[in-house]
Amino acid sequence: MKELQYLNLYFKKYSGRLTLGLIITIIATIFKIIVPKIIGDIVDVVKNYLDNTITDIEIVKQELITNITMILGAAILAGFFTFLMRQTFIVVSRYIEFDLKNEIFKQYQRLSLGFYKKNRTGDLMNRISEDVSKVRMYAGPALMYSVTNLTLLIVTISYMFYKAPSLAIYAIAPLPLLSFAIYKLSAAIHKRSTIVQQYLSKLTSFTQESFSGISVIKAYGIEPRIIRDFNFLSEGSKNKNIDLVKVQALFFPLMIFLIGLSNILVIYIGGNQFISGQIKELGTIVEFLIYVNMLTWPVAVVGWVTSMVQQAEASQKRINEFLKEQPDILNYEFSNSKIKGKLEFKNLSFTYSDTNITALRNISFTVNQGETVAILGNTGSGKSTILELIGRLYDVENGQLIINDKNIKDLNLFDLRNSIGYVPQDAFLFSDSIINNIKFGKENATEDEVFKAAKAAAVHKNIIEFKKGYQTILGERGITLSGGQKQRVSIARALIKSPQILLLDDCLSAVDTETEEKIINNLESITNDKTTIIVSHRVSSAKKADKIIVLDEGEIIQQGTHNELIKQVGYYKDLYAKQLLEKEN
Repeated sequence: MKELQYLNLYFKKYSGRLTLGLIITIIATIFKIIVPKIIGDIVDVVKNYLDNTITDIEIVKQELITNITMILGAAILAGFFTFLMRQTFIVVSRYIEFDLKNEIFKQYQRLSLGFYKKNRTGDLMNRISEDVSKVRMYAGPALMYSVTNLTLLIVTISYMFYKAPSLAIYAIAPLPLLSFAIYKLSAAIHKRSTIVQQYLSKLTSFTQESFSGISVIKAYGIEPRIIRDFNFLSEGSKNKNIDLVKVQALFFPLMIFLIGLSNILVIYIGGNQFISGQIKELGTIVEFLIYVNMLTWPVAVVGWVTSMVQQAEASQKRINEFLKEQPDILNYEFSNSKIKGKLEFKNLSFTYSDTNITALRNISFTVNQGETVAILGNTGSGKSTILELIGRLYDVENGQLIINDKNIKDLNLFDLRNSIGYVPQDAFLFSDSIINNIKFGKENATEDEVFKAAKAAAVHKNIIEFKKGYQTILGERGITLSGGQKQRVSIARALIKSPQILLLDDCLSAVDTETEEKIINNLESITNDKTTIIVSHRVSSAKKADKIIVLDEGEIIQQGTHNELIKQVGYYKDLYAKQLLEKEN
């Protein structure tokens, strides 16, 4: 139960509703235990009439009518308060589910990029859905039945001891055996529940990746292999669930046996006590039989509740692992930071902690406000890493990154990122309308602003050709659009933000040279007072930049303007000649 202690803050939050639920539960329980007492009285009235203790049949009839009316009234009231009890506890569990899901999602948003590189999307989804659902079962049904049945046990057993102490001892004697069995089986359930949840995460991750990469699967014709791998995971998940169910299946047969034993003891011992005169009323034995059977559900549900608690603890443990995770990138400055756009890299080196790959080595250069800088280099030379460091997706380890004469860590993180427009290599679009995807950069943007940004990204004409235009709903990850269209919508999303710093990470690779030229010209007029960094493999994207930096294996090997670099022997001149020849051919 250690992991589930985390939920205490939610129980405290809804303590008023839970207290009301407890009061309603006690009232409902009292009405439930009244019924056996009345039935016992009816048996005694009938017995007294048969024994001629009562001779007036009208009195017997009146007693029967009164008692039957009381039974109906008690049953109706018990049902009504049980309804209120369920409304109280189950509603609270839904509130807790809502709060917990929001807390987990908020935590996911806080965590740094490195966290998502270490964890699979399917597992993240499973923890916020399946694991939270298991926890809700603990906070709702498990808690409700625990309170209900504990109240019923206490009230019923107390009354049984008041009515016939010795008979009560025999009636409840099998219950300690059940407690011991539950103790032994709980550990096995907890262990197997954890394994079941782990397999569910694997299945979710595999399925999510298969659906996301369905085009690749079909292109390579590997559907049989994917189906085989899925069947293998499904078989493992099935076996682990069967292992769990086998343990859970022991509860109910054991409980039925113990309740049956209690009934036998009540009939045999109670009958002897009635014959010997220790019990004066036959109705007492009938009451005890009903009470024992009333206790069947509380005792039987112990196994189910225990199973829910064990599964919830396993799930909450997995949730706590992420809730306790601290982001690598922390906001150290909470006052407003005005970002203008001057960038300085001073002897900066960076190594990715997860792969231990050194991406940058002793990098130094300056970008003045309003300048456009192009960064070129081979794959893996560290180009994208520079942009990620500017956006503070990772923290600088060695050296300094200065923005507006302040260390990047001394700037308000949210102000920094709000001043940046970032277009990544892999253009990601949401399953929403095109207009909403563009307005993602500026939520309150007008329609004219959207059109202006789309025109600057040279995608407006493509969009209006769609049947629904800007209201066209895109498929997952923007699959409705071509690669070039996705890149240009992503550029429009960044431009509509009117950022002080614009970061373009090889985002023109999927467009033709004519469209590229048009976009570059548009950017030149839009970003004349903004700092722009363009990462590219094409000289055509870089030649109009104020400064060009060439990287190789994390080091700057060339730096200058287009006219300066084409006169130098080296990477840039060779790349220019090669791409010029390709264009001519």
